[in-house]
Amino acid sequence: MSIHLSEQELVRRNSLQELRNLGINPYPAEKFPVNNNAAIIKAEFKDEDNNNSDVIIAGRLMSQRIMGKASFAELQDASGKIQLYIARDEICPGENKDMYNTVFKKLLDIGDFIGVKGFVFRTQMGEISVHVKELTVLSKSIRPLPIVKEKDGKTYDAVTDPEFRYRQRYVDLVINPAVRDVFRKRTQIISSMRELFNSKGYLEVETPILQPIPGGATARPFITHHNTLDIPLYLRIANELYLKKLIVGGFEGVYEFAKDFRNEGMDRTHNPEFTVMEIYVAYKDYNWMMDFTSELLEKVAMDLHGKTEVQVGDKTIDFGKYEKYTMIESIEKFTGENINGLNEEELRKVCKKLSVEVDETMGKGKIIDEIFGEKVEHHLIQPTFIYNYPVEMSPLCKKHRENPELTERFELIVNGKELCNAYSELNDPIDQLERFQDQLKLSEKGDDEAMYIDMDFVRALEYGMPPTSGMGIGIDRLTMLMTNQPSIQDVLFFPQMRPEKKAVELTDDEKMVLNLLKGNSPISLDNLKEQTGLSNKKWDNAIKGLRNHKLVNVEKTEDGMSVSLL
Repeated sequence: MSIHLSEQELVRRNSLQELRNLGINPYPAEKFPVNNNAAIIKAEFKDEDNNNSDVIIAGRLMSQRIMGKASFAELQDASGKIQLYIARDEICPGENKDMYNTVFKKLLDIGDFIGVKGFVFRTQMGEISVHVKELTVLSKSIRPLPIVKEKDGKTYDAVTDPEFRYRQRYVDLVINPAVRDVFRKRTQIISSMRELFNSKGYLEVETPILQPIPGGATARPFITHHNTLDIPLYLRIANELYLKKLIVGGFEGVYEFAKDFRNEGMDRTHNPEFTVMEIYVAYKDYNWMMDFTSELLEKVAMDLHGKTEVQVGDKTIDFGKYEKYTMIESIEKFTGENINGLNEEELRKVCKKLSVEVDETMGKGKIIDEIFGEKVEHHLIQPTFIYNYPVEMSPLCKKHRENPELTERFELIVNGKELCNAYSELNDPIDQLERFQDQLKLSEKGDDEAMYIDMDFVRALEYGMPPTSGMGIGIDRLTMLMTNQPSIQDVLFFPQMRPEKKAVELTDDEKMVLNLLKGNSPISLDNLKEQTGLSNKKWDNAIKGLRNHKLVNVEKTEDGMSVSLL
């Protein structure tokens, strides 16, 4: 496999070799004793301590201003950037000045990792800086970083191409400080949630990702195979059933931050691999869980921003206030249609009237969900609890205590999208089995997202599960809201992407054949060969290469063989 190197990459590889020629290992193994970082240095520096604060720091070299016997540079570590002052005679106290004249001035490049020892001072321009006494090369970068300009804390000419940013996130994090801040806030969000759960005595647990039955949600799973057991396994679509088995086992409050996987579409709010927090608390119901969810999100907003109001695009969303509608009320409010008590055929007529597309595989629950998704959800910008879902939509949820046609379920909708889902959990094993069997009928009808029957879960319920409320919240969507990011790809370090297209390298013979085909396709294979003037061997190799690259098609016609561009 040939690798094409740019001029800058060639220069950097030459510099790499020059460092080795000077006896400097560009990738040393020994530890570098860092004792500080840029942010702490700036925060703790006092002018009265000038020239008296010894520090050892390390990071990437992000800029250089070469000026003769003394120069300035900028070092970036995980906490931010700090200026370096590098004087030749300070880092080269003896006769040999190679570390400054050759290494620093000629062989170091933007992106290289260096370590420095020195003291902190304030320059005449007022900038807190490190006066370097020793400089160590820690890692040579042989691929140049994109150039991004910064001034007064603002970034100019930022790299915004999503194809580059998401595929090469490691570079995105280096050059876009705002991106690093988003992921720090993501961690803060999770920490804030854990703090509340732990303060109430709930136990954080782990449940299987590889499952024999993909239960706990209605979704299309990823399927794999276990060779030793010779059985199919599924990547988890939800961790609900396992967590409820732990409630059966005697824990009164359990939660998990789980990676779930659904083999479905991708868009700005969906990724096939995503993070969900699910929590189950015994002796509670969905009314309690609504209050608890409000408390949780208010705490997250306060911990992150110091207030309950969060800016999302051009909207201000207040996580200190919540609206409430039943599912039936919300549909009537935004469509004028009262669907209460309607059967499947009547619901299909409503869909036709509202221009909502449904198909024959959908049961009542899916039809109602489609109406809500198409006609209601996008109107719900401020945090809104939608509760009392029709029983067909919620196969794991307890029936409403007053109306058996409904279930004790709510979803929280924010900025037009579902953020969390919660139930008074179904703990009647006979009712649960009947619901699973109803899902099986939907599957036989053609619904490939219908829920599987999990007989082990039914068996667990037969041993008895106390009254329980459960709630799941999408961490990726919550992070989008709390950090004002428009796409789920912006809050995932490594979002799923299509395979990277590699540039096709053609031989001179292949290029000639392609050029002859342009504007002259299809053409007789014999005629094209004659025009190329290639020998039989070169011709065969050229056509074979173009077919392998999927650039041409060769097929049999009435007049013989012809070739055409794909």
